[in-house]
Amino acid sequence: MSAAPTWRRPARDETAAAMSGRGVWLRARARLRRFPALLGGCGEQAAAYGRCVAAAAAGSGDVRRDGCLREFRALRECFNRAAAART
Repeated sequence: MSAAPTWRRPARDETAAAMSGRGVWLRARARLRRFPALLGGCGEQAAAYGRCVAAAAAGSGDVRRDGCLREFRALRECFNRAAAART
């Protein structure tokens, strides 16, 4: 007969408690739930960035790093402002 393994699988609630780290997962989920609302206020910047990337890809099909940096920075700044306002 083979011996039982020396390790044991933790019970489901023990795993959740060990990984929760004082609600880390709950806070992360709450932030993710707010994300669509944050994006909603940045539609103009997202559209500008999308147009830039689409135009770059349509030409030669070669999208270069920093080709749409100005549009990306505007979009990122909008996300940051929206996130700061809602926290």
